[in-house]
Amino acid sequence: QVRLVESGGGLVQAGGSLRLSCAASRSMGTMGWYRQAPGKQRELVATVTSGGRANYADSVRARFTISRDNAKNTVYLQMNSLKPEDTAVYYCTGWWGINYWGQGTQITVSS
Repeated sequence: QVRLVESGGGLVQAGGSLRLSCAASRSMGTMGWYRQAPGKQRELVATVTSGGRANYADSVRARFTISRDNAKNTVYLQMNSLKPEDTAVYYCTGWWGINYWGQGTQITVSS
């Protein structure tokens, strides 16, 4: 059983920064972050392969940075210049045969 545990969510003012972490219970393939705002579908934020190749949604490309530490089975999401529209529950995901999901962490950006 693979577990993904997220941390680092919270409340921040617009223009501020937050860093999310997600620790997996084993080594994973591609890992990433998705988010779901109230009344909206879950959407891709960013992914990173085990080799470090990153992919971003256009809406976050210039503001967020995804990275990973394979020795710690951990993926990070550095979020800068946060906007109210970034408010959502952020979910960590990791691939190992199937896609595994974390429990989600709330990010609220106040204007």
